[in-house]
Amino acid sequence: MAGHSQFKNIMHRKGRQDAARSKLFSKLAREITVAAKLGVPDPNMNPRLRAAILAARAENMPKDNIERAIKKAQGGDADTYEEIRYEGYGPGGVAIIVEVLTDNRNRTASDVRSAFSKETGAVAFLFDRVGMVEFDAKVASEDDMLDAAIEAGADDVASTSSGHEVYVEQDRLRDVARALEARFGEPRKAALVWKPQSTIGLDDEQGEKLLRLIETLADRDDVQNVYANFEVSDALMARVGA
Repeated sequence: MAGHSQFKNIMHRKGRQDAARSKLFSKLAREITVAAKLGVPDPNMNPRLRAAILAARAENMPKDNIERAIKKAQGGDADTYEEIRYEGYGPGGVAIIVEVLTDNRNRTASDVRSAFSKETGAVAFLFDRVGMVEFDAKVASEDDMLDAAIEAGADDVASTSSGHEVYVEQDRLRDVARALEARFGEPRKAALVWKPQSTIGLDDEQGEKLLRLIETLADRDDVQNVYANFEVSDALMARVGA
């Protein structure tokens, strides 16, 4: 499995285990509020809001918290957040994309750039901006998910013991997500992501340095998502996730 997916699963487990949970809920609520503020407050009419709510539900965020985040946008007292993307390189020449929502551009720029081990620079050309619909592994076999994804109009499927990731062009995300939901139930994620065009294999020493960097970035209050084009050994991922 590509490293970015492996590490995402570890971060989710850690988020459920310790004080990082409150910080995670804060980030999820921020995205819900921004999505509701930019569009209508109805997730059936606002794909970004629906994606934010799905992400919140996947982390067992209480329903009251979700509703409160939506109402905050409707009340007009929501903070004004700016969406910014930072790009740079980490150990082993791995390309990293960091998406943030911030109310203070200068603070966030200093915070994020100081974490990079190498100079920041354009790396988005090494990724594709695509839609992704993600399901738990238990909802279907690899073959059944692949057949359903093809029938729904998806472009690619990556199935592992951690789950199924169905990739689709941006403009077909909503239709594909609905078709798959009708068959397998609500996905745990349906959103636009940065998918690496290829990955860089790292040894355990470089891999550990990179994972520490990604964790440092992901832990920043303003950071919403971190993407990277790497692969590391299962042994290292098991050690990091222990």
